[in-house]
Amino acid sequence: MTKNNHTYFMNEALKEANKALLKNEVPVGAIVVIDGKIVSRAHNLREIKQDFSCHAEFLALQKAAKKIGSWRLEDASVYVTLEPCPMCAGAMIQSRVKNLYYGAKDPKTGAVESVIRLLDERFNHQIHYEGDILSLKSSNLLKSFFKKLRKKD
Repeated sequence: MTKNNHTYFMNEALKEANKALLKNEVPVGAIVVIDGKIVSRAHNLREIKQDFSCHAEFLALQKAAKKIGSWRLEDASVYVTLEPCPMCAGAMIQSRVKNLYYGAKDPKTGAVESVIRLLDERFNHQIHYEGDILSLKSSNLLKSFFKKLRKKD
């Protein structure tokens, strides 16, 4: 994939993050790409659904599996605006995702490079990953959300 493709797909994930923002959810968005085509999109819905598992990447993986008719997403690339947490990184390992591309690092719960390096462990499946793709856009969106949330309190 070229840098332009990564930029395009991350901008699509950012569109999902903005949908979450409009719903007063933490603005994280994710897409799943197979053969250069977006097969699923999702954004955080934890507050609306009152379900801890409703992270953007988890929902996008579920939608992609349903769409292709298999839990094995061996040819899939996931683009997510924030470094995945342990639950979501684990879901990517379990679903056999090929590539992960993410925006901003998560210094509190990041499970790729920031807090733990789950994808570097010797599991039965290895995922290629790259971070810092449009990280400033992702980071600014998150910072403005939390700044606004703190002003309410």
